[in-house]
Amino acid sequence: MNYTPYELRPDLPEELHDLRVLALDLRWSWNHVADTLWRRVDEALWRHTHNPWMILQTVSLRRLKMFTSDESFLRLLQDPRKEQANTLEADTWFSHAHGERRHVPTAYFCMEYGISEALPLYSGGLGVLAGDHLKTCSELGVPLQAVGLLYQQGYFRQALDGDGNQLAFYPFNDPTQIPVVPVRTEDGEWLRISLEFPGRTLQLRAWRAQVGRISLYLLDSNDPMNSPADRGITGELYGGGAERRLQQEMVLGIGGYKLLQALGQEPEVCHLNEGHAAFSILERVRSYMRKENTDFGTALAATRAGNLFTTHTPVEAGFDRFSPALIERYLGRWASELNISMAQLLAMGCSHSNVSEEPFNMAWLAIHGSGFVNGVSRLHGKVSRHLFLPLFPRWPEKEVPVGHVTNGVLVSSWDSPESDRLWTEACGKERWREGLQSIGEAMLKVSATDLWEMRSRNRQRLIAWIREQHALNQPATNLLDPNALTLGFARRFATYKRPNLLLKDKQRLARLLTSTDNPVQLVIAGKAHPRDLDGQAMIREWIQFIHEFQLQSRIVFLEDYDLLMASYLVEGIDLWINTPRRPWEACGTSGMKVLVNGCL
Repeated sequence: MNYTPYELRPDLPEELHDLRVLALDLRWSWNHVADTLWRRVDEALWRHTHNPWMILQTVSLRRLKMFTSDESFLRLLQDPRKEQANTLEADTWFSHAHGERRHVPTAYFCMEYGISEALPLYSGGLGVLAGDHLKTCSELGVPLQAVGLLYQQGYFRQALDGDGNQLAFYPFNDPTQIPVVPVRTEDGEWLRISLEFPGRTLQLRAWRAQVGRISLYLLDSNDPMNSPADRGITGELYGGGAERRLQQEMVLGIGGYKLLQALGQEPEVCHLNEGHAAFSILERVRSYMRKENTDFGTALAATRAGNLFTTHTPVEAGFDRFSPALIERYLGRWASELNISMAQLLAMGCSHSNVSEEPFNMAWLAIHGSGFVNGVSRLHGKVSRHLFLPLFPRWPEKEVPVGHVTNGVLVSSWDSPESDRLWTEACGKERWREGLQSIGEAMLKVSATDLWEMRSRNRQRLIAWIREQHALNQPATNLLDPNALTLGFARRFATYKRPNLLLKDKQRLARLLTSTDNPVQLVIAGKAHPRDLDGQAMIREWIQFIHEFQLQSRIVFLEDYDLLMASYLVEGIDLWINTPRRPWEACGTSGMKVLVNGCL
Protein backbone atom coordinates (compact mmCIF):
# COMPACT_ATOMS: atom_id res chain seq x y z
CA MET A 1 0.00 0.00 0.00
CA ASN A 2 1.36 3.44 -0.88
CA TYR A 3 2.15 5.80 1.94
CA THR A 4 -0.45 8.46 2.74
CA PRO A 5 -0.46 11.12 5.47
CA TYR A 6 -2.77 8.82 7.46
CA GLU A 7 -0.42 5.83 7.43
CA LEU A 8 2.62 5.20 9.58
CA ARG A 9 5.82 7.05 8.68
CA PRO A 10 7.51 5.52 5.63
CA ASP A 11 10.95 5.49 7.20
CA LEU A 12 10.17 2.82 9.82
CA PRO A 13 13.04 0.32 9.53
CA GLU A 14 12.02 -3.09 8.22
CA GLU A 15 13.42 -4.76 11.34
CA LEU A 16 10.85 -2.86 13.41
CA HIS A 17 7.82 -3.57 11.21
CA ASP A 18 6.13 -5.46 14.05
CA LEU A 19 5.93 -2.20 16.02
CA ARG A 20 3.32 -1.05 13.51
CA VAL A 21 1.26 -4.22 13.96
CA LEU A 22 1.35 -3.87 17.74
CA ALA A 23 0.62 -0.13 17.75
CA LEU A 24 -2.45 -0.40 15.54
CA ASP A 25 -4.09 -3.13 17.62
CA LEU A 26 -5.86 -1.47 20.54
CA ARG A 27 -5.51 -4.71 22.43
CA TRP A 28 -2.65 -2.96 24.24
CA SER A 29 -5.33 -0.91 26.06
CA TRP A 30 -6.23 -3.94 28.18
CA ASN A 31 -3.39 -6.40 27.59
CA HIS A 32 -0.17 -5.04 29.06
CA VAL A 33 2.38 -7.48 27.63
CA ALA A 34 3.93 -4.70 25.49
CA ASP A 35 3.98 -1.92 28.13
CA THR A 36 7.70 -2.40 28.81
CA LEU A 37 8.39 -2.20 25.08
CA TRP A 38 6.68 1.17 24.65
CA ARG A 39 8.34 2.54 27.77
CA ARG A 40 11.66 1.59 26.22
CA VAL A 41 10.82 3.49 23.01
CA ASP A 42 9.79 6.70 24.81
CA GLU A 43 9.23 6.58 28.58
CA ALA A 44 7.90 10.15 28.95
CA LEU A 45 5.49 10.01 26.01
CA TRP A 46 4.18 6.58 27.04
CA ARG A 47 3.52 7.76 30.59
CA HIS A 48 1.75 10.89 29.36
CA THR A 49 -0.34 9.48 26.47
CA HIS A 50 -0.41 5.65 26.59
CA ASN A 51 -0.60 5.92 22.80
CA PRO A 52 1.85 3.64 20.93
CA TRP A 53 0.72 4.98 17.55
CA MET A 54 1.63 8.55 18.57
CA ILE A 55 4.95 7.31 19.92
CA LEU A 56 5.82 5.73 16.56
CA GLN A 57 4.89 8.94 14.74
CA THR A 58 6.97 11.06 17.10
CA VAL A 59 10.17 9.16 17.92
CA SER A 60 13.24 10.17 15.90
CA LEU A 61 14.60 8.11 13.02
CA ARG A 62 17.99 8.09 14.74
CA ARG A 63 16.48 6.41 17.79
CA LEU A 64 14.59 3.88 15.66
CA LYS A 65 17.77 2.96 13.79
CA MET A 66 19.54 2.53 17.11
CA PHE A 67 16.96 -0.10 18.10
CA THR A 68 17.61 -2.15 14.94
CA SER A 69 21.03 -3.16 16.29
CA ASP A 70 19.90 -3.54 19.90
CA GLU A 71 19.47 -7.28 20.50
CA SER A 72 17.74 -6.81 23.84
CA PHE A 73 15.15 -4.51 22.23
CA LEU A 74 14.52 -6.89 19.34
CA ARG A 75 13.94 -9.72 21.82
CA LEU A 76 11.61 -7.41 23.76
CA LEU A 77 9.70 -6.80 20.51
CA GLN A 78 9.36 -10.50 19.69
CA ASP A 79 7.61 -11.50 22.92
CA PRO A 80 4.46 -9.33 22.65
CA ARG A 81 4.25 -9.95 18.91
CA LYS A 82 4.27 -13.72 19.46
CA GLU A 83 1.76 -13.40 22.29
CA GLN A 84 -0.51 -11.28 20.07
CA ALA A 85 -0.35 -13.72 17.16
CA ASN A 86 -0.86 -16.78 19.35
CA THR A 87 -3.83 -15.23 21.14
CA LEU A 88 -5.60 -14.06 17.99
CA GLU A 89 -5.15 -17.46 16.33
CA ALA A 90 -6.13 -19.54 19.36
CA ASP A 91 -9.50 -21.16 19.97
CA THR A 92 -11.94 -19.03 21.96
CA TRP A 93 -14.90 -19.55 24.22
CA PHE A 94 -17.19 -18.82 21.28
CA SER A 95 -15.48 -21.26 18.93
CA HIS A 96 -15.83 -24.02 21.55
CA ALA A 97 -19.45 -23.20 22.40
CA HIS A 98 -20.80 -22.36 18.91
CA GLY A 99 -18.10 -23.37 16.44
CA GLU A 100 -20.35 -25.73 14.51
CA ARG A 101 -22.73 -22.95 13.46
CA ARG A 102 -22.38 -20.41 10.65
CA HIS A 103 -22.07 -16.93 12.12
CA VAL A 104 -22.37 -13.57 10.42
CA PRO A 105 -20.89 -10.83 12.64
CA THR A 106 -23.38 -8.80 14.64
CA ALA A 107 -23.35 -5.09 13.76
CA TYR A 108 -22.96 -2.96 16.91
CA PHE A 109 -23.90 0.72 16.60
CA CYS A 110 -22.99 3.29 19.26
CA MET A 111 -22.48 7.06 19.34
CA GLU A 112 -19.32 6.82 21.49
CA TYR A 113 -16.58 4.31 22.32
CA GLY A 114 -14.34 4.55 25.38
CA ILE A 115 -11.57 2.11 24.45
CA SER A 116 -8.48 4.12 25.32
CA GLU A 117 -7.46 7.68 26.04
CA ALA A 118 -5.49 7.39 22.78
CA LEU A 119 -8.83 7.26 20.90
CA PRO A 120 -10.86 10.13 22.46
CA LEU A 121 -14.31 9.27 21.09
CA TYR A 122 -16.24 9.08 24.37
CA SER A 123 -17.82 11.23 27.06
CA GLY A 124 -18.62 8.82 29.87
CA GLY A 125 -20.32 5.63 30.97
CA LEU A 126 -22.10 4.72 27.71
CA GLY A 127 -18.86 4.94 25.75
CA VAL A 128 -16.76 3.11 28.35
CA LEU A 129 -19.35 0.32 28.43
CA ALA A 130 -19.23 0.09 24.61
CA GLY A 131 -15.43 -0.07 24.75
CA ASP A 132 -15.48 -2.89 27.29
CA HIS A 133 -18.13 -4.63 25.17
CA LEU A 134 -15.80 -4.70 22.14
CA LYS A 135 -12.83 -5.85 24.22
CA THR A 136 -14.89 -8.64 25.78
CA CYS A 137 -16.14 -9.83 22.40
CA SER A 138 -12.52 -9.92 21.24
CA GLU A 139 -11.45 -11.97 24.26
CA LEU A 140 -14.35 -14.43 23.91
CA GLY A 141 -14.20 -14.61 20.11
CA VAL A 142 -17.76 -13.32 19.63
CA PRO A 143 -18.17 -12.24 15.97
CA LEU A 144 -18.91 -8.50 15.96
CA GLN A 145 -18.36 -5.45 13.76
CA ALA A 146 -18.76 -2.06 15.44
CA VAL A 147 -19.81 1.25 13.88
CA GLY A 148 -19.32 4.75 15.25
CA LEU A 149 -18.19 8.29 14.37
CA LEU A 150 -14.68 9.75 14.20
CA TYR A 151 -14.97 13.14 15.90
CA GLN A 152 -12.60 15.96 14.98
CA GLN A 153 -12.84 17.29 18.54
CA GLY A 154 -14.85 14.74 20.47
CA TYR A 155 -16.08 15.55 23.95
CA PHE A 156 -14.81 18.71 25.63
CA ARG A 157 -11.68 18.83 27.79
CA GLN A 158 -12.07 20.41 31.19
CA ALA A 159 -10.13 23.01 33.16
CA LEU A 160 -11.12 24.99 36.26
CA ASP A 161 -10.30 28.59 37.08
CA GLY A 162 -9.37 29.79 40.56
CA ASP A 163 -13.01 30.09 41.62
CA GLY A 164 -13.95 26.62 40.43
CA ASN A 165 -15.68 27.71 37.23
CA GLN A 166 -15.50 25.00 34.57
CA LEU A 167 -13.79 25.93 31.32
CA ALA A 168 -14.38 23.88 28.17
CA PHE A 169 -11.73 23.29 25.50
CA TYR A 170 -11.97 21.37 22.24
CA PRO A 171 -8.51 20.31 21.02
CA PHE A 172 -8.27 18.82 17.55
CA ASN A 173 -8.11 15.03 17.22
CA ASP A 174 -5.36 14.74 14.63
CA PRO A 175 -6.09 11.51 12.68
CA THR A 176 -2.35 10.99 12.16
CA GLN A 177 -1.86 10.76 15.93
CA ILE A 178 -4.61 8.28 16.83
CA PRO A 179 -4.60 4.53 16.04
CA VAL A 180 -6.94 4.52 13.03
CA VAL A 181 -6.33 4.00 9.32
CA PRO A 182 -8.48 4.76 6.26
CA VAL A 183 -10.68 2.01 4.88
CA ARG A 184 -9.74 1.51 1.24
CA THR A 185 -11.43 -0.15 -1.71
CA GLU A 186 -9.80 -2.93 -3.72
CA ASP A 187 -8.25 -0.37 -6.10
CA GLY A 188 -6.79 1.66 -3.23
CA GLU A 189 -9.34 4.48 -3.14
CA TRP A 190 -10.50 5.80 0.21
CA LEU A 191 -13.91 4.27 0.85
CA ARG A 192 -16.59 6.98 0.94
CA ILE A 193 -20.28 6.74 1.75
CA SER A 194 -22.85 9.15 0.31
CA LEU A 195 -25.82 10.35 2.34
CA GLU A 196 -28.64 12.47 0.94
CA PHE A 197 -29.29 15.65 2.92
CA PRO A 198 -31.68 18.49 1.99
CA GLY A 199 -30.36 20.05 -1.21
CA ARG A 200 -26.99 18.30 -1.15
CA THR A 201 -25.15 15.00 -0.87
CA LEU A 202 -22.98 14.47 2.21
CA GLN A 203 -19.70 12.60 1.69
CA LEU A 204 -18.45 10.45 4.56
CA ARG A 205 -14.95 9.00 4.88
CA ALA A 206 -14.51 5.57 6.47
CA TRP A 207 -11.81 4.69 9.02
CA ARG A 208 -10.98 1.52 10.91
CA ALA A 209 -9.64 0.92 14.40
CA GLN A 210 -8.60 -2.61 15.34
CA VAL A 211 -9.71 -3.82 18.78
CA GLY A 212 -8.14 -7.27 18.99
CA ARG A 213 -10.38 -9.51 16.89
CA ILE A 214 -12.97 -6.75 16.45
CA SER A 215 -13.03 -4.07 13.75
CA LEU A 216 -14.45 -0.68 14.74
CA TYR A 217 -15.50 1.32 11.66
CA LEU A 218 -15.78 5.08 12.05
CA LEU A 219 -17.42 7.63 9.76
CA ASP A 220 -16.13 11.17 9.38
CA SER A 221 -17.73 14.13 7.56
CA ASN A 222 -14.54 16.25 7.52
CA ASP A 223 -14.13 15.77 3.78
CA PRO A 224 -13.11 18.66 1.47
CA MET A 225 -16.01 17.63 -0.78
CA ASN A 226 -18.45 18.87 1.89
CA SER A 227 -19.35 22.43 2.82
CA PRO A 228 -17.64 23.91 5.91
CA ALA A 229 -20.83 23.44 7.94
CA ASP A 230 -21.19 19.80 6.92
CA ARG A 231 -17.53 19.10 7.60
CA GLY A 232 -18.31 19.95 11.22
CA ILE A 233 -21.12 17.39 11.59
CA THR A 234 -18.69 14.95 13.17
CA GLY A 235 -16.94 17.74 15.07
CA GLU A 236 -18.16 17.52 18.66
CA LEU A 237 -19.66 14.62 20.58
CA TYR A 238 -23.05 15.72 21.99
CA GLY A 239 -22.47 19.28 20.82
CA GLY A 240 -24.67 21.67 18.84
CA GLY A 241 -28.44 21.87 18.67
CA ALA A 242 -31.22 19.53 17.57
CA GLU A 243 -30.41 19.71 13.84
CA ARG A 244 -26.75 18.84 14.39
CA ARG A 245 -27.74 15.93 16.63
CA LEU A 246 -30.17 14.68 13.97
CA GLN A 247 -27.43 14.90 11.33
CA GLN A 248 -25.02 12.92 13.51
CA GLU A 249 -27.59 10.21 14.18
CA MET A 250 -28.38 9.91 10.47
CA VAL A 251 -24.65 9.50 9.79
CA LEU A 252 -24.39 6.83 12.49
CA GLY A 253 -27.54 4.86 11.65
CA ILE A 254 -28.11 5.30 7.92
CA GLY A 255 -24.51 5.99 6.96
CA GLY A 256 -23.25 3.23 9.24
CA TYR A 257 -25.53 0.59 7.73
CA LYS A 258 -24.57 1.69 4.21
CA LEU A 259 -20.91 1.39 5.19
CA LEU A 260 -21.37 -2.23 6.25
CA GLN A 261 -23.04 -2.97 2.93
CA ALA A 262 -20.20 -1.28 1.04
CA LEU A 263 -17.84 -3.63 2.92
CA GLY A 264 -19.87 -6.61 1.65
CA GLN A 265 -21.47 -7.30 5.03
CA GLU A 266 -25.16 -8.00 5.57
CA PRO A 267 -25.56 -8.40 9.35
CA GLU A 268 -28.19 -10.79 10.65
CA VAL A 269 -28.34 -8.88 13.95
CA CYS A 270 -28.04 -5.12 14.50
CA HIS A 271 -27.42 -4.14 18.12
CA LEU A 272 -28.44 -0.53 18.77
CA ASN A 273 -26.64 0.69 21.87
CA GLU A 274 -29.01 3.54 22.79
CA GLY A 275 -31.56 5.23 20.54
CA HIS A 276 -28.94 7.36 18.78
CA ALA A 277 -28.48 4.53 16.25
CA ALA A 278 -32.18 3.89 15.54
CA PHE A 279 -32.07 5.25 11.98
CA SER A 280 -30.21 2.06 11.03
CA ILE A 281 -33.63 0.38 11.32
CA LEU A 282 -34.94 2.52 8.45
CA GLU A 283 -31.92 1.93 6.23
CA ARG A 284 -32.13 -1.81 6.89
CA VAL A 285 -35.79 -1.75 5.86
CA ARG A 286 -34.96 0.16 2.67
CA SER A 287 -32.20 -2.32 1.82
CA TYR A 288 -34.54 -5.27 2.35
CA MET A 289 -37.28 -3.68 0.21
CA ARG A 290 -34.91 -3.26 -2.71
CA LYS A 291 -33.36 -6.68 -2.35
CA GLU A 292 -36.65 -8.60 -1.99
CA ASN A 293 -38.86 -6.23 -4.01
CA THR A 294 -41.41 -5.92 -1.22
CA ASP A 295 -43.38 -3.19 0.56
CA PHE A 296 -42.43 -1.22 3.67
CA GLY A 297 -44.65 -3.12 6.11
CA THR A 298 -43.37 -6.50 5.00
CA ALA A 299 -39.75 -5.35 5.12
CA LEU A 300 -40.20 -3.91 8.63
CA ALA A 301 -41.75 -7.14 9.88
CA ALA A 302 -38.99 -9.22 8.26
CA THR A 303 -36.09 -7.19 9.66
CA ARG A 304 -37.47 -6.35 13.11
CA ALA A 305 -36.56 -9.76 14.54
CA GLY A 306 -32.88 -9.09 13.80
CA ASN A 307 -32.70 -5.76 15.65
CA LEU A 308 -31.78 -5.50 19.34
CA PHE A 309 -32.21 -2.23 21.25
CA THR A 310 -30.38 -1.60 24.53
CA THR A 311 -31.65 1.45 26.39
CA HIS A 312 -29.49 3.14 29.03
CA THR A 313 -31.83 6.01 29.89
CA PRO A 314 -33.67 5.95 33.23
CA VAL A 315 -35.62 9.21 32.66
CA GLU A 316 -37.91 10.15 29.80
CA ALA A 317 -36.11 13.47 29.26
CA GLY A 318 -33.00 11.53 28.25
CA PHE A 319 -34.48 10.32 24.95
CA ASP A 320 -33.55 12.30 21.84
CA ARG A 321 -36.56 14.02 20.27
CA PHE A 322 -36.89 15.96 17.03
CA SER A 323 -39.67 18.14 15.68
CA PRO A 324 -41.86 16.62 12.94
CA ALA A 325 -40.85 19.49 10.65
CA LEU A 326 -37.15 18.68 11.07
CA ILE A 327 -37.77 14.98 10.42
CA GLU A 328 -39.77 15.81 7.31
CA ARG A 329 -37.03 18.10 6.03
CA TYR A 330 -34.32 15.46 6.33
CA LEU A 331 -36.30 12.24 5.74
CA GLY A 332 -39.15 13.36 3.52
CA ARG A 333 -37.31 12.25 0.38
CA TRP A 334 -36.48 8.95 2.07
CA ALA A 335 -40.21 8.34 2.78
CA SER A 336 -41.31 9.16 -0.77
CA GLU A 337 -38.69 6.82 -2.21
CA LEU A 338 -40.20 3.99 -0.19
CA ASN A 339 -43.74 4.89 -1.13
CA ILE A 340 -44.90 5.65 2.41
CA SER A 341 -46.50 8.82 3.70
CA MET A 342 -44.78 11.22 6.06
CA ALA A 343 -47.43 10.32 8.64
CA GLN A 344 -46.41 6.66 8.42
CA LEU A 345 -42.78 7.56 8.94
CA LEU A 346 -43.51 9.91 11.86
CA ALA A 347 -45.66 7.23 13.47
CA MET A 348 -42.50 5.15 13.90
CA GLY A 349 -41.30 7.70 16.45
CA CYS A 350 -44.59 8.50 18.17
CA SER A 351 -46.73 6.93 20.86
CA HIS A 352 -50.14 8.09 19.60
CA SER A 353 -51.89 9.02 16.37
CA ASN A 354 -51.32 12.80 16.46
CA VAL A 355 -47.98 12.54 14.66
CA SER A 356 -47.98 16.13 13.37
CA GLU A 357 -47.59 17.55 16.88
CA GLU A 358 -45.75 14.91 18.93
CA PRO A 359 -41.94 15.11 18.77
CA PHE A 360 -40.25 12.23 16.97
CA ASN A 361 -38.73 10.06 19.71
CA MET A 362 -35.66 8.00 18.78
CA ALA A 363 -36.35 5.47 21.54
CA TRP A 364 -39.87 4.94 20.17
CA LEU A 365 -38.36 4.34 16.70
CA ALA A 366 -35.93 1.81 18.19
CA ILE A 367 -38.73 -0.06 19.96
CA HIS A 368 -41.01 -0.06 16.90
CA GLY A 369 -38.21 -1.57 14.82
CA SER A 370 -36.61 -4.03 17.26
CA GLY A 371 -37.48 -7.61 18.12
CA PHE A 372 -35.91 -7.40 21.58
CA VAL A 373 -35.47 -4.50 24.01
CA ASN A 374 -33.46 -4.56 27.21
CA GLY A 375 -32.45 -2.30 30.04
CA VAL A 376 -29.05 -2.54 31.70
CA SER A 377 -29.96 -3.78 35.19
CA ARG A 378 -32.93 -5.46 36.83
CA LEU A 379 -34.13 -2.18 38.32
CA HIS A 380 -33.57 -0.31 35.07
CA GLY A 381 -35.60 -2.93 33.21
CA LYS A 382 -38.48 -2.19 35.57
CA VAL A 383 -38.03 1.57 35.13
CA SER A 384 -37.92 1.16 31.34
CA ARG A 385 -41.15 -0.82 31.28
CA HIS A 386 -42.80 2.16 32.96
CA LEU A 387 -41.17 4.67 30.56
CA PHE A 388 -42.25 2.70 27.48
CA LEU A 389 -45.82 2.05 28.70
CA PRO A 390 -47.29 4.73 26.34
CA LEU A 391 -46.35 2.50 23.40
CA PHE A 392 -48.35 -0.40 24.87
CA PRO A 393 -51.74 1.02 25.90
CA ARG A 394 -53.94 -1.27 28.03
CA TRP A 395 -50.98 -3.59 28.70
CA PRO A 396 -50.16 -4.43 32.34
CA GLU A 397 -46.91 -2.60 33.05
CA LYS A 398 -45.08 -5.76 34.09
CA GLU A 399 -45.87 -7.32 30.68
CA VAL A 400 -44.37 -4.49 28.60
CA PRO A 401 -41.79 -6.38 26.47
CA VAL A 402 -38.60 -4.95 27.94
CA GLY A 403 -36.11 -7.27 29.59
CA HIS A 404 -32.75 -6.58 31.16
CA VAL A 405 -29.13 -7.64 30.76
CA THR A 406 -27.03 -6.24 33.59
CA ASN A 407 -24.01 -4.27 32.41
CA GLY A 408 -20.54 -5.49 33.23
CA VAL A 409 -16.91 -4.47 32.88
CA LEU A 410 -13.85 -6.10 31.33
CA VAL A 411 -11.79 -6.81 34.43
CA SER A 412 -8.46 -6.90 32.61
CA SER A 413 -9.03 -3.28 31.51
CA TRP A 414 -9.16 -2.10 35.11
CA ASP A 415 -6.91 -4.28 37.26
CA SER A 416 -3.58 -2.92 38.43
CA PRO A 417 -0.30 -4.78 37.82
CA GLU A 418 -0.33 -5.79 41.51
CA SER A 419 -3.89 -7.13 41.48
CA ASP A 420 -3.32 -8.92 38.16
CA ARG A 421 -0.29 -10.64 39.65
CA LEU A 422 -2.18 -11.59 42.81
CA TRP A 423 -5.23 -13.04 41.04
CA THR A 424 -3.09 -14.82 38.44
CA GLU A 425 -1.26 -16.66 41.23
CA ALA A 426 -4.53 -17.48 42.99
CA CYS A 427 -6.90 -18.21 40.09
CA GLY A 428 -4.82 -18.76 36.95
CA LYS A 429 -4.05 -16.70 33.86
CA GLU A 430 -7.30 -17.59 32.04
CA ARG A 431 -9.55 -16.81 35.02
CA TRP A 432 -11.71 -14.18 33.30
CA ARG A 433 -12.16 -16.13 30.06
CA GLU A 434 -13.49 -19.27 31.71
CA GLY A 435 -16.52 -20.22 33.79
CA LEU A 436 -16.61 -18.56 37.19
CA GLN A 437 -17.86 -21.57 39.17
CA SER A 438 -14.63 -22.04 41.14
CA ILE A 439 -13.12 -18.58 41.08
CA GLY A 440 -14.76 -17.45 44.34
CA GLU A 441 -13.36 -20.38 46.26
CA ALA A 442 -9.86 -19.67 44.90
CA MET A 443 -10.12 -15.99 45.84
CA LEU A 444 -11.05 -16.81 49.42
CA LYS A 445 -7.72 -18.62 49.83
CA VAL A 446 -5.76 -15.37 49.31
CA SER A 447 -4.37 -14.17 52.65
CA ALA A 448 -5.39 -10.88 54.21
CA THR A 449 -1.72 -9.88 54.24
CA ASP A 450 -1.38 -10.32 50.48
CA LEU A 451 -4.64 -8.47 49.87
CA TRP A 452 -3.56 -5.55 52.04
CA GLU A 453 -0.14 -5.37 50.41
CA MET A 454 -1.81 -5.17 46.99
CA ARG A 455 -4.23 -2.54 48.26
CA SER A 456 -1.47 -0.40 49.76
CA ARG A 457 0.72 -0.51 46.66
CA ASN A 458 -2.22 0.50 44.48
CA ARG A 459 -3.00 3.47 46.73
CA GLN A 460 0.62 4.58 46.90
CA ARG A 461 0.94 4.56 43.11
CA LEU A 462 -2.23 6.68 42.82
CA ILE A 463 -0.92 9.24 45.32
CA ALA A 464 2.46 9.36 43.55
CA TRP A 465 0.69 9.98 40.23
CA ILE A 466 -1.52 12.75 41.71
CA ARG A 467 1.53 14.44 43.23
CA GLU A 468 3.26 14.30 39.86
CA GLN A 469 0.26 15.94 38.17
CA HIS A 470 0.15 18.74 40.76
CA ALA A 471 3.89 19.28 41.18
CA LEU A 472 3.79 22.56 39.20
CA ASN A 473 0.95 24.04 41.28
CA GLN A 474 1.86 23.32 44.91
CA PRO A 475 4.42 21.46 47.05
CA ALA A 476 3.69 17.88 46.06
CA THR A 477 4.96 16.26 49.26
CA ASN A 478 2.15 17.91 51.24
CA LEU A 479 -0.52 16.52 48.96
CA LEU A 480 -2.43 13.54 50.39
CA ASP A 481 -1.02 10.73 52.53
CA PRO A 482 0.00 7.46 50.83
CA ASN A 483 -1.06 5.53 53.94
CA ALA A 484 -4.43 7.16 54.70
CA LEU A 485 -7.89 5.80 53.88
CA THR A 486 -8.63 7.30 50.45
CA LEU A 487 -12.20 7.91 49.33
CA GLY A 488 -13.05 8.56 45.69
CA PHE A 489 -15.94 10.06 43.76
CA ALA A 490 -15.42 10.19 39.99
CA ARG A 491 -18.23 10.46 37.46
CA ARG A 492 -20.25 13.01 35.51
CA PHE A 493 -21.43 15.93 37.64
CA ALA A 494 -25.19 15.74 37.19
CA THR A 495 -27.84 16.52 39.78
CA TYR A 496 -29.27 12.99 39.93
CA LYS A 497 -25.80 11.56 40.74
CA ARG A 498 -25.74 13.86 43.81
CA PRO A 499 -21.97 14.48 43.85
CA ASN A 500 -22.50 17.07 46.61
CA LEU A 501 -24.33 14.84 49.06
CA LEU A 502 -21.14 14.68 51.15
CA LEU A 503 -21.38 18.47 51.56
CA LYS A 504 -24.73 18.27 53.33
CA ASP A 505 -22.88 18.69 56.66
CA LYS A 506 -19.68 20.54 55.76
CA GLN A 507 -18.46 20.92 59.33
CA ARG A 508 -18.68 17.16 59.94
CA LEU A 509 -16.92 16.34 56.68
CA ALA A 510 -14.14 18.78 57.54
CA ARG A 511 -13.69 17.12 60.94
CA LEU A 512 -13.44 13.67 59.33
CA LEU A 513 -10.86 14.89 56.84
CA THR A 514 -8.68 16.56 59.48
CA SER A 515 -8.74 13.73 62.01
CA THR A 516 -5.26 12.68 63.14
CA ASP A 517 -6.44 9.49 64.86
CA ASN A 518 -8.29 8.10 61.82
CA PRO A 519 -6.90 9.94 58.78
CA VAL A 520 -9.22 10.14 55.78
CA GLN A 521 -8.73 11.90 52.44
CA LEU A 522 -10.82 12.43 49.33
CA VAL A 523 -10.13 12.41 45.59
CA ILE A 524 -12.81 13.86 43.29
CA ALA A 525 -13.06 14.05 39.50
CA GLY A 526 -15.79 14.68 36.97
CA LYS A 527 -17.15 16.95 34.29
CA ALA A 528 -20.47 18.73 33.93
CA HIS A 529 -21.88 19.12 30.43
CA PRO A 530 -21.12 22.64 29.11
CA ARG A 531 -24.86 23.41 29.12
CA ASP A 532 -25.49 21.88 32.57
CA LEU A 533 -25.24 24.94 34.80
CA ASP A 534 -26.43 23.04 37.88
CA GLY A 535 -23.67 20.48 37.44
CA GLN A 536 -21.09 23.24 37.07
CA ALA A 537 -22.40 24.91 40.22
CA MET A 538 -21.76 21.69 42.15
CA ILE A 539 -18.13 21.69 41.01
CA ARG A 540 -17.77 25.27 42.23
CA GLU A 541 -19.24 24.29 45.61
CA TRP A 542 -16.53 21.65 46.07
CA ILE A 543 -13.72 24.06 45.15
CA GLN A 544 -15.11 26.69 47.52
CA PHE A 545 -15.40 24.10 50.31
CA ILE A 546 -11.75 23.09 49.86
CA HIS A 547 -10.60 26.72 50.07
CA GLU A 548 -12.95 27.73 52.90
CA PHE A 549 -11.79 24.92 55.21
CA GLN A 550 -8.18 24.95 53.91
CA LEU A 551 -8.28 21.28 52.94
CA GLN A 552 -5.92 21.46 49.97
CA SER A 553 -3.76 18.67 51.40
CA ARG A 554 -6.74 16.39 52.20
CA ILE A 555 -8.99 16.84 49.13
CA VAL A 556 -7.93 16.91 45.49
CA PHE A 557 -10.25 17.77 42.61
CA LEU A 558 -8.64 16.28 39.49
CA GLU A 559 -9.43 18.21 36.33
CA ASP A 560 -10.35 16.68 32.98
CA TYR A 561 -11.52 13.21 34.03
CA ASP A 562 -10.66 10.73 31.26
CA LEU A 563 -9.81 7.04 30.84
CA LEU A 564 -6.16 7.45 31.80
CA MET A 565 -7.16 9.16 35.05
CA ALA A 566 -9.91 6.61 35.63
CA SER A 567 -7.41 3.76 35.45
CA TYR A 568 -5.34 5.27 38.27
CA LEU A 569 -8.43 6.03 40.36
CA VAL A 570 -10.09 2.63 40.17
CA GLU A 571 -6.77 1.00 41.04
CA GLY A 572 -5.85 3.28 43.93
CA ILE A 573 -9.04 4.34 45.73
CA ASP A 574 -9.91 2.45 48.97
CA LEU A 575 -13.62 3.32 49.10
CA TRP A 576 -15.60 4.21 45.97
CA ILE A 577 -18.53 6.53 46.67
CA ASN A 578 -21.73 6.28 44.64
CA THR A 579 -24.74 8.37 45.69
CA PRO A 580 -27.28 8.46 42.83
CA ARG A 581 -30.91 9.30 43.32
CA ARG A 582 -32.74 5.99 43.06
CA PRO A 583 -33.71 4.81 40.44
CA TRP A 584 -32.08 7.36 38.12
CA GLU A 585 -28.76 5.52 37.73
CA ALA A 586 -29.37 2.94 35.02
CA CYS A 587 -26.64 0.58 36.21
CA GLY A 588 -23.52 2.22 37.63
CA THR A 589 -20.57 0.26 36.28
CA SER A 590 -17.92 2.60 37.69
CA GLY A 591 -18.11 0.88 41.07
CA MET A 592 -17.68 -2.56 39.46
CA LYS A 593 -14.24 -1.57 38.16
CA VAL A 594 -12.71 -1.07 41.61
CA LEU A 595 -13.54 -4.48 43.08
CA VAL A 596 -10.72 -6.41 41.42
CA ASN A 597 -8.27 -3.97 43.02
CA GLY A 598 -9.42 -4.69 46.56
CA CYS A 599 -11.52 -1.53 46.84
CA LEU A 600 -14.93 -1.38 48.53
